[in-house]
This record gives sequence, structure tokens and C-alpha cells, in this order.
Amino acid sequence: MNSWFKKAILVSSIACMAAFSHQVFAQENHAPAIDKVEKVLGLEVSSVADAPVDGLLQVITNRGLFYISQDGKYFMQARIFNLDEDMRNETEEALGEIRNEGLKKFENDAIVFKAKDEKYVVNVFTDITCGYCRRLHSQIAEYNDLGITVRYLAFPRGGMQSQSFEDMVSVWCAKDPLEAMTTAKSGDAVKPAKCENPVAEQYEFGQLVGVTGTPNIILPDGSLIGGYQPAPMLLQSLKQI
Repeated sequence: MNSWFKKAILVSSIACMAAFSHQVFAQENHAPAIDKVEKVLGLEVSSVADAPVDGLLQVITNRGLFYISQDGKYFMQARIFNLDEDMRNETEEALGEIRNEGLKKFENDAIVFKAKDEKYVVNVFTDITCGYCRRLHSQIAEYNDLGITVRYLAFPRGGMQSQSFEDMVSVWCAKDPLEAMTTAKSGDAVKPAKCENPVAEQYEFGQLVGVTGTPNIILPDGSLIGGYQPAPMLLQSLKQI
């Protein structure tokens, strides 16, 4: 092993150690604020970082993204806009990164209605009982014809103790999940089924990334459209990315 290569490995190792040390320091340095979020509000903090506004921390919890003052006194749910960058939504930018990273976990766990001539892929948080979810699904062929692949993620609006949750588990566990999804969204009963499934994890992930209802559509850049969009309108949104 030549000296240059040894030096490169050493530099890389030091950089990794420094990054890890910085992360640990950040967690320890902000421990009082994190502790208050978890103990007072009952939230689970998964990560903490400096917010775009001086004096604020950005915390990612099991219930979404929030901001807290560094002393832990003030807690807020807000959107931060950057006036110097054409009103860029800094909060949405952060959430977009979290959404796209989190979607990787469900790469093989969505119910996918794939376009033959695929141009775009969207992830749609859905509930089988919601009217606009049913309207979207009734036009699934139109989305596919426009080159839009639709990947369904579960978001039972009634929560994990609801009948909708149990029915969505049955859809994901059906021998033919695509057929079961269409049956359920037609208002017909789904044959009960049980298996290892991602419904609860997808529901929790939706809450984490700002989903509050259905349908909610995640575009390829990580941005979120709250609500139903007809196929031509969704196509225009995708073309503008």
C-alpha cells in the first residue's frame, strides 16, 4: 500500500470520526431541549439540527417536524420562508429530504399501479374509505396512460385501532393486493387476511412527514400535494419539477 493511499484512508477516517463526534456533541449540547420535548410533550425525537433561524433548533419527531428554542422554553409548529431566496419554504425543503429518504424503506412494500410507458412515479398516501381516494383510483388507468406510476402507501385516517386499519391490512395481505385495493375502493368488502405487513409503519411515516389526510401525493422531488388532483393536473405539477 503506497503512502498516498494510506494518507487518503487516514484523512477519510479522521473526517468520519469528526462528523460523528460533531453529531454526538450536538445531541449532548441540546440534551435539555430534547429532554423537554420528550418528557413534557411525549414525543420521540429522532434527530436534531440547527434551524434556518438563529436560536432555533429543528427537531424531527414521530409526529413530524417542529422547532424549539435552544433553551427548551419555546416550542412551535411553523413554516419558515426565506425572503432572500424567493420565499423558499425552508421547512418543506427539509421535509422533502426526509420523505424521499424514508420512502426507501418501503421500496418493496407499496401497492403499485405501474404505467406501461413510465415517465413519473408518485407515492400516494391513501385510505380505502375516503371519497377522493376512491375518485383518484377510479381514474387510475388515466394516470397510467399519461405515464404516471402510482405507488400506494397506507394511511388509515381513523388510526391503528380503526376498522379501516384492519381492512387495509387485509388489502396488503391479499393474494392479489392490486385487485383487493380496487375492490375495497369500490366499496365492496375485502376478504379478511393477516400477514406481516407495513401498514402501521407507513401510517406512522405519513404522520412524521406531514400527512394529515388522504389522498396526499409525494412527488419525485419530495414535495407533498395535499389532496386529490385529476391526472392532467398532476401531470402538469410533475412537469414543473
